Amino acid sequence: MNHYGNLQKIKNGKRTYGITPHIPGGFILPETLIKIGEVAKKYNGVLKITSGQRILITNLKEEDLKNIWEDLGMEPAVRNQYSVKNVEICPANFCKRSKYPTIGIGMKISKNFHGMPLPNRTKIGVAGCRNACSSVYSKDVGVLVDIDGKFFVTAGGSAGFYPRMSDIITKGLSEKEAYELVKSILEYYNEHGQMGEKLGDFIDRIGINTFRKDVLEKSNLKENL
Repeated sequence: MNHYGNLQKIKNGKRTYGITPHIPGGFILPETLIKIGEVAKKYNGVLKITSGQRILITNLKEEDLKNIWEDLGMEPAVRNQYSVKNVEICPANFCKRSKYPTIGIGMKISKNFHGMPLPNRTKIGVAGCRNACSSVYSKDVGVLVDIDGKFFVTAGGSAGFYPRMSDIITKGLSEKEAYELVKSILEYYNEHGQMGEKLGDFIDRIGINTFRKDVLEKSNLKENL
């Protein structure tokens, strides 16, 4: 079991830590949610619902981290900062505005790419319509569904220190094609991005036209904007 915890604060010489269990897409079973609450209460933790569709347990003592992870029986959301940190998914299958039930592709992306080592921290967003709930356009990689029910994929977004709107890579995709394009984008970024370089900065360095051309060729797809 991994005993990973983040140092949160040092006050009067006392250190407190926080942990964030992995909750794929922010969907959680009632019994798991109850367990998190019980464990937090046992160790005097404070719960915080994060922007990344996860639950942070903070105000913890370092010596308790091992037992806390064992009590939870869950995996950490982030093991390596330079990786796919999270895949944020809108509740498309349950939403009247959704044009496609995208929870499936979101969970597939999470299962296969969460924790994938990359040149820098990377967030992926998945939304069932152009309202783009969970701020998909500000994510490093975005998967969205257009008004015609077809997918389109974006890349290079950031809501961090240097905000950047993502670029649309191509439109008119099937679910399978969208998934393969996400895979190609991550692999291409890994192959050619510089360590510490955000995906948006990488795109700006080589140019969006070059990036789009290369990842589409890698996926055997054509540009459709």
